[in-house]
Amino acid sequence: MIVTAIIFAATYLVVGIGRIPGLRLDRAGAALIGAALMVAVGALSPEEAYHAIDIDTLALLLGMMIVVSNLHLSGFFALCHGWIVARAHRPLVLLIGIVAVAGILSAVLVNDTVCLMLTPLVVETARAVKRNPVPYLLALAMASNAGGTATIMGNPQNMMIGSVAHLAYSDFAAHLAPVAAASLVVIVLVLAVAWRREFLSAARFTAAPPRVHLNRVLLAKAVLVTLAIIIACFLGVRPALAAMLGGSALFLTRRVKPARVYRDIDWSLLLLFVGLFVVVAAMQKAVLTPDLLARAARLPLNQTPVLALLAAVLSNLVSNVPAVLVLKPFVATLADARHGWLVLAMASTLAGNFTILGSVANLIVVQGAERRGIRIGFWRYFLVGAPVTILTLALGVAWLSR
Repeated sequence: MIVTAIIFAATYLVVGIGRIPGLRLDRAGAALIGAALMVAVGALSPEEAYHAIDIDTLALLLGMMIVVSNLHLSGFFALCHGWIVARAHRPLVLLIGIVAVAGILSAVLVNDTVCLMLTPLVVETARAVKRNPVPYLLALAMASNAGGTATIMGNPQNMMIGSVAHLAYSDFAAHLAPVAAASLVVIVLVLAVAWRREFLSAARFTAAPPRVHLNRVLLAKAVLVTLAIIIACFLGVRPALAAMLGGSALFLTRRVKPARVYRDIDWSLLLLFVGLFVVVAAMQKAVLTPDLLARAARLPLNQTPVLALLAAVLSNLVSNVPAVLVLKPFVATLADARHGWLVLAMASTLAGNFTILGSVANLIVVQGAERRGIRIGFWRYFLVGAPVTILTLALGVAWLSR
C-alpha cells in the first residue's frame, strides 16, 4: 500500500507540474512510467492493468481527433476565422466572435484541438488590425474550456465521464449546455471590463479577410461526417462507436494522405490517458478499500456545492483529467451518481479557467502564443481567469442545484 501510494503521488506530482527539472520527461511519459511501476511492484497484474484501460474513452478521443484533423486540412478553421474577420469592425465584436466560434466548435469537437487550430489564426488577426493579441487569446482559451462543458465530446474529461457513467449524449447536453452558454457570456463581460480601453472604446478597424485555401470536397465530407456523428449521438448511438465510424470513413479518400492526418493526432494525450487509467486503478485496489469508500460515502459529496468545490480545487492541483480519475470511485458510490457525474463534469471543466495550468487547452494557447513572440504570464491570466472561474462555477452550481 505504501509503495503504491508513493508511485501514485509521484506520478500525479509530475503530471501536475508537467516536467521534472533536468529531464525531458513530460506528462505522458510520467503516466507511462507510473503505470509500468504499478505493474512491476505487483499493485496490478498485467491482466488487471489491461482491463483498467477504458477503450471507449480512447476510441472516442481518437475518432474525434481524426475528424478535427480532416476539418483542419480542408480549411474549415481558416474559413471560420475569415468569417469573423469579415464581419468584426470593432474590438468588442471581434471578441464576441472569437468567444462564440471557440465555444461552439469546442462543444462539438475536442476543445484542445480547437485551440491548436485557432491560436495562430487569432494572433494573425490581432496583428493585422494592430490590436493587443493577449485578451483575444485569453478569450480563445477560456471559451474553449467553457464551450467544452456542453457535451460529452467537448473535452477529454467529459468523454471519460460519459463513457464510465454511461450518460446519454442528449441528457448530458440538456443539463450542461445552458451552463456553457451562460459561461461564454460571463467570459465576454469579464474580458470587456478587464480591458476597458480595448473593448469599450469607439475604435473601428477594417481588416482584409485572410486568403483561405479550401479543399471543398474534403470540407463537405468532413462537415457531413461531423454532423452525422452529432446526430447519431443524440439518437442514442454510443459516442465512441459514432466517432470511430465517422473518423474511419474519412480515411476513404484519394485526396489526403493518412500521414497528414496522423501528424495532427495528439498521441501523447492518448498515452497520458492509458497511463493514468492504470495508475488510478492500482491506487483504488491498494488504498481505496471498501471501508474507506464507505467512509467517503458519509461525506457530503451528494451536495452540489461541496462536490463542485472539491472537483475545482483538485482540478487545479493535478489538472482536470487526473482529478476526474481520482474522484471517479467516490462519485460512483453516491446515491444519485448521475447527478454527481454531471456536477463533476461541470466543475472539472470550468475550473480549468482558473490558472494557466488548469487545462491542456490553456497550455496550448499560451505555448502557441510564445512561439509567435507573445507572452501570457501566470498573473496576467489569473487576474481574468479567477473571476471567470468563480462566476461560472457559481452559475453551474446554481443551475444543477435546481
